[in-house]
Amino acid sequence: MTESLPVTAQEAAQEADLTLGVEEELHVVDLVTRELVPRAPEILARLDTAGYSAELHRSVVETNTPVAGSLDDLRDGIVGLRRRAIREAENRGLGLVAAGTVPLVDLESLPVTPTSRYRRMLDDYQLLAREQLICGAQVHVGVPDRDEAVAVAQRVAPALPVLLALSASSPYWMGEDSGYASVRSLVWMRWPTAGDPGVLRSAAEHDELVADLIASGTITDPKMVYFDVRPSAHVPTVELRVTDSSPDVDTVVLLAGLFRALVLRARQEHRAGVPVHHVRPPLHRAAMWRAARSGLEGDLLDLPRSPAPVPAAVAVERLVAELRPQLAELGDWEQVFALSMRALSRGSSAARQRRAMARRGRISEVVDLVVEDTRGGSTGIGRAGPGDTVPAGLFPYAESGDEAFAGGDVVPAYAGIVHVLSGLGSAGLRRREDARNDEQRSRGITFSVAGEAATRLFPFDLVPRIVPAEDWRRLTAGLVQRVRALDRFVSDVYGERAVVRDGVVPDWVIDRSPELRPSGALVGHDGVRAQVAGVDLVRDVGGNWCVLEDNIRVPSGIGYAMQNRRLTTSVLPELPVPEGLLSVEPTPALLLRVLREAARPAAGDDPRVVVLSEGPDDAAWFEHRMLAEEMGVPVVRSTELFVEDTRVYRMRDGKRYPVDVIYLRMGEDGLVHSPGADGMPLGPSLVAALHADTVTLANALGNGIGDDKAVYAYVPRLIEYYLGEKPLLADVPTYLCGIPAQRDEVLGRLDELVCKPVDGYGGDRIVIGPHAAPEEIAALRRQILAAPHRWVAQEVVRLSTHPVFDGHQLTARHVDLRAFVFTGASSAVVAPAALTRVAPAGSMIVNSSRGGGSKDTWLLS
Repeated sequence: MTESLPVTAQEAAQEADLTLGVEEELHVVDLVTRELVPRAPEILARLDTAGYSAELHRSVVETNTPVAGSLDDLRDGIVGLRRRAIREAENRGLGLVAAGTVPLVDLESLPVTPTSRYRRMLDDYQLLAREQLICGAQVHVGVPDRDEAVAVAQRVAPALPVLLALSASSPYWMGEDSGYASVRSLVWMRWPTAGDPGVLRSAAEHDELVADLIASGTITDPKMVYFDVRPSAHVPTVELRVTDSSPDVDTVVLLAGLFRALVLRARQEHRAGVPVHHVRPPLHRAAMWRAARSGLEGDLLDLPRSPAPVPAAVAVERLVAELRPQLAELGDWEQVFALSMRALSRGSSAARQRRAMARRGRISEVVDLVVEDTRGGSTGIGRAGPGDTVPAGLFPYAESGDEAFAGGDVVPAYAGIVHVLSGLGSAGLRRREDARNDEQRSRGITFSVAGEAATRLFPFDLVPRIVPAEDWRRLTAGLVQRVRALDRFVSDVYGERAVVRDGVVPDWVIDRSPELRPSGALVGHDGVRAQVAGVDLVRDVGGNWCVLEDNIRVPSGIGYAMQNRRLTTSVLPELPVPEGLLSVEPTPALLLRVLREAARPAAGDDPRVVVLSEGPDDAAWFEHRMLAEEMGVPVVRSTELFVEDTRVYRMRDGKRYPVDVIYLRMGEDGLVHSPGADGMPLGPSLVAALHADTVTLANALGNGIGDDKAVYAYVPRLIEYYLGEKPLLADVPTYLCGIPAQRDEVLGRLDELVCKPVDGYGGDRIVIGPHAAPEEIAALRRQILAAPHRWVAQEVVRLSTHPVFDGHQLTARHVDLRAFVFTGASSAVVAPAALTRVAPAGSMIVNSSRGGGSKDTWLLS
């Protein structure tokens, strides 16, 4: 502690009894709804009763600091108590608010604490007790002599409006702006014993007044005396009771420093026999009302000098200057002076809350602000400054197989990420989510769901996922292997069908597949059919990867994977970048290269590529436009294409341009029946161009046979058959209901298995047995019996989880990974952009159309 004036040993001994303590009342709010909730008992049950206690309402936690000899010790006590209480609260999805009031309140849901004393208060005071949804900070200064304590209380009264103005943190009441900086003080003054007690000359007179109040039946015990300043009813102190609870700990320390100096000055004057200057009660009430009305942003009455108003800053500066001798004597001058200047520069908490409301008109942002300020947030609390903050409460959880919090401990690779997220806290992350949403809207990062007229923002969680370098190396090799085999298989299916002839795959698996299309035979040349493949992978709780599904028809997600990285960089620039992180930016160039390599000889040396889309009605229209722009090629609709002399052209602004490669981003049925630029169906003329070998569709028509869930069961055999290699990636054990013995096993285990239609996409019609209702199981059984070849079943994989931010805390969600393989004429490459998809709470289905989300995926090399 720094002292600007010397303090003698004798003087220090004389003032040693001017100890400090603070009782803080903290509101309990739900971090999702932002409403005041009666869940303080859950928090208090986990805390030491020496430092914490219940209050009248079950929505309040009270903290009681240890006795402190210095402002630094007091600050440490406040911070420590807040830190422990906040940790317990946030573990339960709750926040604590040190403010006079919180905006969102439902009176009907807020019962009082069920003790006989509080129930009697409710019976006696009715509305006053029910609406006592306010929190104050009571500062105690040690004055053991009760006569001196009463004398001190009389002498400090003129300065109380300044202390109230400094603390003002309650502009909102019952969801509305009250127009006051401290509406708490107005609610408080309704109590019959609140306010100025009048002239009292001794402890005996004080005790006589208290006894008369008890005898009148107005109160039942001395603790119900709520004078602005009083000798404490339970400890040898003078107690200040006028101030709001303050979110900023430094404000509490400032109030304590000023009040202790006021007490010291009052005691010195009392001992010196200086006459008391009593302010007339109506003027004192007017001064308190003015402080409650305006806080630091208006005027305060210049008492006791004059009833004339002066700017609040002038009143504060005068009080600090007048108390300089006492502050210096206590060793508090430099600290209190600095804190007072900081308070005036920041303004009151009430003003900051109104600014938060004005930014977006959201009352929830006011709650987020006071929650964040209470826990320290970006400003930090404690004398070490911004680094000494209350923990965010975004704590690791214990979830078996979690990729970031294995066994409840932070995996080393995630330590930097968790540190940044914890520093931001729940409220800070919610603000980053708002920034994310604004960024997505400005970039048009949306998708659509069938049956909905409006598009949605693409769901994106802020917590990135890390795929370790060794995992990605193994996955890359296995993905290339798998896609090469599937490409060979599809070519064989529409060619010689050697795979059937040699007994590798039964003919019924192919012939009964809904994705076997005559159009698949239109490719009249050897070569790559699946230039762009998407493979869905999952990681089990043991850390083992396996393939869940293949998509060599029209895989989507490349553009969203890239934008997820860009969003992370924009919204969370402070996240530490791990060594070896692959950039997503080369992805469009890699894609364009394989598309150009797919061109037929008629294209010459400069193949013309277009992206063919259904337009704004397509769920992934954003991605189509984005990839086209990044590759520097046009995005077109069928109405811009026509075929002349077996050559495909696009028509734009009355001019026609040759097309050599069509990156197909629409379904085959839609393509065949869509009108061309000439108004006629595009399909027949496009078939002619394919026969003439003048255009390439990437991917080729008929490729859906490779996505068939029954074919999936044979992919390990296909790899060995076509490539002569052992599979590098595992598959999920799969049963084909078209095989009688396997069907019988499936029917006997429907409540244990995951059942899928062979042609399902996007999580459509999947039934997860362990999560299914009896009626769902019964319906599934009927469908399998009616068309067994249309169904497969798989063992349930215990999927890994990954933390997501759910609005108030980190929580576990199941995830998968969609990787993309680009296959050209001479080589195949795995894109450096992969899409992690996130299942909703309680689900294992990750598709965005089913409520799933996504993450930025950090692939390490």
